[in-house]
Amino acid sequence: MSWDPNSHPVAAVGRQLRANHLFSGRDIPWLVELQARRRGSHPFVVWEPFEGEPRTWTYAGFADEVASVAAGMARRGIGPEDRVLLHLDNCPELLIAWFACARIGAIAVTTNTRSAAPEITYYADKAEVRAAITQPSLASVVDDAAGDLDWLVVIDHDAGDAPASDERPARADSWDALHGDPGSAPSREADPLAPLSVQFTSGTTSRPKAVLWTHANGLWGAKTNADHEDLRADDVHLTFLPLFHTNAQAYSVLSTLWAGGTTVVQPRFSASRFWDVSLRHGCTWCSMVPFMLRALAPLPVPEHSYRLWGNGVCAPPTDEHFGVTTIGWWGMTETITHGTVGDWRFPNPTMSMGRPAAEYGIAVVGDDGVPVAVGETGRLKVLGTPGLSLFAEYLGDPVATAAAYDADGWFDTGDRVRVGEGGWLHFADRDKDMLKVGGENVAASEVERVIATVPGVAEVAVVARRHEMLDEVPVAFVLPAPGASIEAMAELAVAQCRAQLADFKVPTEVRIVEELPRSTLEKIAKAELRQLLADEG
Repeated sequence: MSWDPNSHPVAAVGRQLRANHLFSGRDIPWLVELQARRRGSHPFVVWEPFEGEPRTWTYAGFADEVASVAAGMARRGIGPEDRVLLHLDNCPELLIAWFACARIGAIAVTTNTRSAAPEITYYADKAEVRAAITQPSLASVVDDAAGDLDWLVVIDHDAGDAPASDERPARADSWDALHGDPGSAPSREADPLAPLSVQFTSGTTSRPKAVLWTHANGLWGAKTNADHEDLRADDVHLTFLPLFHTNAQAYSVLSTLWAGGTTVVQPRFSASRFWDVSLRHGCTWCSMVPFMLRALAPLPVPEHSYRLWGNGVCAPPTDEHFGVTTIGWWGMTETITHGTVGDWRFPNPTMSMGRPAAEYGIAVVGDDGVPVAVGETGRLKVLGTPGLSLFAEYLGDPVATAAAYDADGWFDTGDRVRVGEGGWLHFADRDKDMLKVGGENVAASEVERVIATVPGVAEVAVVARRHEMLDEVPVAFVLPAPGASIEAMAELAVAQCRAQLADFKVPTEVRIVEELPRSTLEKIAKAELRQLLADEG
């Protein structure tokens, strides 16, 4: 399918969007400044490091530091639509820099800190970043991998921990040096359709795609997530999922900003610290993933203040144990918020992914494009407005952008869901070449591409094996070329993956096999490999 800007339905809604819409005349800086005036003395961000003392930014204090960093970025030549790489674990600096980019119209490019050097190079090249902000433990790899940067800033800690070494790349500057006079921060007319940020999301293709959000997308995520989650000004939202992902960015931080509440940010999830931090700050809301519930299950549950948790499923059996109500949802980077969601007001069927959100069109269709009946499984499609309720585009890839939509303008998610009684939806599976490893998306084809470079490998197939804590882990089946030496082939494959991929993408096992099962057209029958692993338990 080719992208026709004049006739495609997505282009038509884009033209309509430019006329008038929910966020006309507004952008992310508008929201920051509004809340700084309305909620100036109220805590917005509370930083809870694992080492050292917590620190709090009020709404007014946060807006002031954002303006200071925005001024410093502008002084260094960053302007509208310039791209700045933010390669940071959870920390206040990531949030401040993200909003500072928004303030001056630059594009914040957030990337997974577990990425290997070749992945960072790909991200930097794809997004054409001009500058980068990172942390001490990652500074050398960013300096080497990110290419020709105008400047590099390194903060003074590693997600709150003291750096292991004082060494910095020669061209690195400090976080303090990035600050400028807040009063000199550039101002610009609010443009909700201006580009805001980029996240990289794995798909079933060999390379992650760069998902571009507009300011309207950011405001959509802020408002819609706050509505779905019943967030209020007195809520305290505990945030430990990665801030470079949509969940923490939009489900937690942007929604809290819209509601005027408080977000308590931790470097990462810690079961041993969870209840202490929750009780100290009176946390009322938290976004979870399944393995966190399993990690918390053995611990005593104190009396707490939580009203709601969010997760991929509604009302899991653990709700009674934890004494909390969980609303389930489904969403992805391209949808900014939840396409399906439970309702905090009413009972939700246990383990469902909720119902279609009011803000989207949702269709579950068979291979023939016809909606499936109750009890049947089909492909999940979403109808929305690109640049508002759906992402603007895959940056620099109009072919992939066009291919993501069908001829009627429905976004094809690649996920399959089952339609339950009463309209409730249940997640069935995803595109079979996508794995979910501890909440991280892993494209099997990306791992296969790396293993295929090992000498003597003829073919490789990567599939998921169920895992008690991580949900799934990758396992690789390798077919050697005729006459190839298989000695140490498995070890070489793992080593190659460790050198080029994030650690969660590295196969937990590599099996050298004499043959691979085949389906029609001689394609590898991955379903048989998955079944083999399932039968082994």
